[in-house]
Amino acid sequence: MPLTVRPWLVRTVKPRVGDRTWARLRALRWRADPAPVRETLTNLGRRYGTDKVRHGYTVVYDRHLEHLRDAEITLFEIGIGGARRRGEGGASLRMWKEYFPRAQVVGLDIADKSFVAEPRIHVHQGDQTDRGVLERIVAEHGPIHVVIDDGSHRPEHVRATFAVLFPLLADGGTYVIEDTQTSYWPRWGGSEDRSDPDTTMALVKDLVDGLNWVEFLDEGYQPTYTDLNITGIHAYHNVVILEKGHNRGWTNKERIGRPKRRDRDQSNS
Repeated sequence: MPLTVRPWLVRTVKPRVGDRTWARLRALRWRADPAPVRETLTNLGRRYGTDKVRHGYTVVYDRHLEHLRDAEITLFEIGIGGARRRGEGGASLRMWKEYFPRAQVVGLDIADKSFVAEPRIHVHQGDQTDRGVLERIVAEHGPIHVVIDDGSHRPEHVRATFAVLFPLLADGGTYVIEDTQTSYWPRWGGSEDRSDPDTTMALVKDLVDGLNWVEFLDEGYQPTYTDLNITGIHAYHNVVILEKGHNRGWTNKERIGRPKRRDRDQSNS
């Protein structure tokens, strides 16, 4: 599109630049074409038929992973879908492949889903609680930048998988746990007792405390691996996003958090 010439430009600019320069200016064309509109993850999810759309997860993922769209990452999803039905599954892996055009997408399922494999989609069969399987996948495809646990959803499996995979996640990576509602369902290994320490949400609550470990007043407290390496926790309905990084934050507990000597003396009297 030729440069628009307005009357005031003719009056003020043309006399100062000369005919030759003015002709060049007139010939200019805008080169800053608008960036193409990219499909949202929700639209891609609808196209490929993943249930992450109706669960509302794609909106959450767009919020937390959109900045990685053009990065060369490896995404590892546990649970390929289709349950044990032959020939079904892989919808979310295909969605991830298009959403992240430079990514390697890795899937793990207890059932044989090898038919899902294609360029940039790698498929493994195995148990999500098998340390050897998980470590072998990371060794083959790592570093892993995004982990999504969409596996059995049983709290004991979720916790076991997290214990193995989170330490193997790359610094700056994102770990996602889907379908945390099973924490409250005994049929799925959860508990109606919301204070039960063995559920998925009990793990998340402990991690929230650990996020603030530098504020603890316990003398001699030794921070855990997750205390030191989780920098953000985002909880949504049935899905939790964990951000990995170095968590050794600043604290003012020595100045205003600890009891003053007078208060300690009074409490001991």
